[in-house]
Amino acid sequence: MLSTGVERKLDELGRVVIPKEIRRNLTIPTGSPLLIYVEGNKIILEKSSGACAVCGSTTDIQSVNGKSICKKCIEDIKKF
Repeated sequence: MLSTGVERKLDELGRVVIPKEIRRNLTIPTGSPLLIYVEGNKIILEKSSGACAVCGSTTDIQSVNGKSICKKCIEDIKKF
């Protein structure tokens, strides 16, 4: 894992700023959706592909346990 040596504090609303250099290196433009999930004691931010992890659809996407899944696949999974 690459360490940037950058430390940021949470503001009073619980927000943290991702430094511009990191956003530029990862090509994350302003307004981009990010997946946020927890692994152990780590908070993971991941660029969202914007597509359903099950079928690849790009419409009606929701985040479920850190994964993008479309409403149709969620309904299909509920049937099992």
